[in-house]
Order: sequence, then C-alpha cells, then structure tokens
Amino acid sequence: MTASAILICPACQAKNRVPEARLVEEPQCGKCQTLLLPAEPLTLNASLLNRLLTHETLPLVVDFWAPWCGPCQQMAPTFAAAVDKVQGRLRLAKLDTEAHSAVAAQWAIRSIPTLIAFHQGKEIARQSGALSAGQLQQWLQSLAR
Repeated sequence: MTASAILICPACQAKNRVPEARLVEEPQCGKCQTLLLPAEPLTLNASLLNRLLTHETLPLVVDFWAPWCGPCQQMAPTFAAAVDKVQGRLRLAKLDTEAHSAVAAQWAIRSIPTLIAFHQGKEIARQSGALSAGQLQQWLQSLAR
C-alpha cells in the first residue's frame, strides 16, 4: 500500500488523504476543490490551527507574528518564499498573535517572531527571532522529512 498523508483543507477544513508521491502535484480538496497546499503560508485562526494539529500528518511550521513587529515584517517575505522550497514536505502557516492572543499564550509565545514546528500535534522544534533566508532554509531543511 502506498504511503499517504492526511491534509486539512484550508477553506472547508475537510480531511483529505493524499498519496505522498502526489503532495508536490498541487492536490485539491475532494470536497470544495481548493488547493490543499497553496503557494503561500496559510493564515491561521484558533480553529484551523487546532484542526491541523489534531488531524494533519504533514509537519506544520507556524510563524507567530504581529503587525506592529518590525522583525516580523522583515522576515515575512523570506518565510513566504520558503513555501515552494518545502512544498509537499512541510506546511508553512502564520498566526497573528495580536488577533489571537489566547493561542499565543497557549503556546507560551514570549517574543516574536517565533517559529514553532509541530508534527502530529506535538511541538518538535522552536526558533525565536528573525532569521535570514539562509538560516530559515537551513532550519526548515532540518525539519523536512
């Protein structure tokens, strides 16, 4: 049997089983036809983050940031550009700590930007502070399977 991943649709939050070999082929949701792995980081809220952590099997890297944070704004284009470098191996997402302060508190975010990598609902790595493109790529490669 071919190995597969469970992906949560960013639009309708339906669970989708995708063969691992097809993760780089722009898979779509079976329910609403939305791209399951868009070319930009997902914008999270508490509900979507919880659903991803509970059901998704692809490792998730969340950028905890805020609109007023200079280093967050500086790192945002670098984080967005990293999506196609890790497509099919990691899912990248962003959570605005200003808008979702309870989620930030739940994950003990003390400084921003903070990147947290999750796999199957558990935190597996954390990195605080803005990273250069090279540093970010190196950190993401250490997480990619």
